[in-house]
Amino acid sequence: MRRVVVAGAGMAGVRTAVALREQGFTGSVTLLGEEPHRPYDRPPLSKALLLGTVDDPALDVDFAGLAIDLRLGVRATSLRPDRHEVLTAEGSVPYDRLVIATGAEPRTLPGISGRRDAHVLRTVDDAEALRPVLAARRDVVVVGAGWIGAEFATAAAEAGCPVTVVEAAARPLAGVLPGFVGDVMARWYAEAGVTLLTGRRVAGVAQAGVTLDDGSHLPAGAVVIGVGARPGTGWLAGSGVDLDGDLAVRADDRLRSSLPDVYAVGDCASFPSRRYGGRLLIHHWDNAVQGPLTAAANLLGGDEPYDPVPYFWSEQFGRFVQYAGHHGDGDELVLRGDPDNTAWSVCWLRDGALVALLAVGRPRDLAQGRKLIERGTRLDRSALADPAVPLKSVVRPG
Repeated sequence: MRRVVVAGAGMAGVRTAVALREQGFTGSVTLLGEEPHRPYDRPPLSKALLLGTVDDPALDVDFAGLAIDLRLGVRATSLRPDRHEVLTAEGSVPYDRLVIATGAEPRTLPGISGRRDAHVLRTVDDAEALRPVLAARRDVVVVGAGWIGAEFATAAAEAGCPVTVVEAAARPLAGVLPGFVGDVMARWYAEAGVTLLTGRRVAGVAQAGVTLDDGSHLPAGAVVIGVGARPGTGWLAGSGVDLDGDLAVRADDRLRSSLPDVYAVGDCASFPSRRYGGRLLIHHWDNAVQGPLTAAANLLGGDEPYDPVPYFWSEQFGRFVQYAGHHGDGDELVLRGDPDNTAWSVCWLRDGALVALLAVGRPRDLAQGRKLIERGTRLDRSALADPAVPLKSVVRPG
């Protein structure tokens, strides 16, 4: 194997290219990045870059020193596996091994194409376009009370913008977190001076605002759409790469795609989890950091399974929210602490073992809980419910 091509220069793509060098690969590594900017970190986009506390989120990677051929402004447009080629507008790029790392694309709403007052928040250009909105303290309507919607609303409110968030569900993060957690989070919006409208849908983005499904109009100097993202896999149409129902590359537990010599990492790939008994699609930073280590090892001849404990964090309305693991409706819920206070956690048990944990202002719970999840440790339920008892001390005897 002489040539590895990584399609996508986000965190997952960069980490894959770097991991190949760190693990001893001496052949050519080509990294294709659709954007013209040097690869950058995405978490600062939703707050620090918007508020001007960070001006350059570029990753501190010496691509030239690592002999990584970084090609910016080069988008993969299709794949010819029979010829081992990635096609771009600038021509074909041959590979011996290919890593698909083209991330995810934000979902939008009908009728916003070309509108200067309608925004998504996924790229550094998106954040730069929104900085003047915050600086001018314009009225903002945010569509969607998910993670990105809450983080942007937090930044906009801190900047002094009047903010209204429109959420189609009855509460924030419905279907993701238990109802009582969503109700608690809804109160955070009010405390921050943000208007939250739940059970309402946006019928259209009108001039200087949005129209809701009841015919009412919300004026806005800017509309920010945060209604989720989909895997960036459209360029793989007709290639023979198997996609799952979410249109993610259907990777195996070694992060191999259905095609020989083609791997997939990050937001664009799902993988089977033996730990959780199902297939996972994880659109979070930690997956983009950890997956490439396994993909690089296996690409170089290893045989390492990828079955992480998923992890992510969110900073919103003065709270630091962390989540580790993966829970289902049938898992037993145990509450640690009072959600009306500033620090509390929610734990999920399956057959007595911790499988997931949500920590609000309790980073020690998260750190200790993540290790317990990795080990599949069975816990004492009564001790678990006592927030004064460290998680590492609630292991069930025997």
